[in-house]
This record gives sequence, C-alpha cells and structure tokens, in this order.
Amino acid sequence: METLTTRGRAVRLGVTALGLALLLVGTVRGTDDDFPFGPFRMYSTSDPPDAPAPDTRVEGVDRTGAVVELGQDATGIRRAEIEGQQGRYVADPALLRQVADAYAERHPAAPALVEMRIVIRWYGIRDGRPTGRWTDETAVRWQADR
Repeated sequence: METLTTRGRAVRLGVTALGLALLLVGTVRGTDDDFPFGPFRMYSTSDPPDAPAPDTRVEGVDRTGAVVELGQDATGIRRAEIEGQQGRYVADPALLRQVADAYAERHPAAPALVEMRIVIRWYGIRDGRPTGRWTDETAVRWQADR
C-alpha cells in the first residue's frame, strides 16, 4: 500500500472542508432545491394533527363531457412534476395544454380534451386520523379554444 503524499492529503482535506462548508451553508440558508447540500424539508417537518391532508390530481373533460383522470399512465407526467410546478400552472393556466397534448399523444383515438384542471382533495384529519370527509378545491382551470 502506497503512502498518501502531502499534496494528496491536502487535496483530500480541502475537498472535505469544501463539502462540509457547503453542507453548513446549505443547512442555514438553503432550500429543498439545494439538496443534497440544503435541507430536505419534506421529511423534516410535519403538519399539525388536525390539519387537512392534500391529494393533488389532474383531470380533463373531453368534448363528450366525460371527466378523464390524467395520472402518469394517461400522460406520462408524474404527479410530483405537476405538484412541483403548480405555481407556474396557477400563474399561466395555458401551460395545462402541454398535459392535454401528452394525453392526446398517448390516446390518439380518444375524444379531445376541452378543459383541464388541477384539483386538490383536502382529506379531513382529526387527532392525526382520517375523518372520512373531504372537500375538493379546483386550484387551476384551463379551457381550450373551441
């Protein structure tokens, strides 16, 4: 086994110090986007025991009036991608056209979608347990030009 040179030892110590500095700065000032050098708050926080639990979904309405659930199998777009970009969809609902286009590519024989919406189902929670009740909130709605 060869001995580590003084220069090699200095490089390794420098890289280690840099990594530790990034972790420290990321922990103090970072956001989830800075992961792995920033905190990953998704797993480090919790909601109050009576706070409702959100369940986000995307649905479309086709030209026959049928409501179509637009999950990953229907569009190829994961729910996490929709949730992560929800602020952009709220600011510009026309972006939902991309989801409609992804559905049309996978289902060319299906009736065209004329309306898209992001719906949040808020499940009631009491003392940390589901109550069996929920309410739906339409967070974003977009209608195609007919």
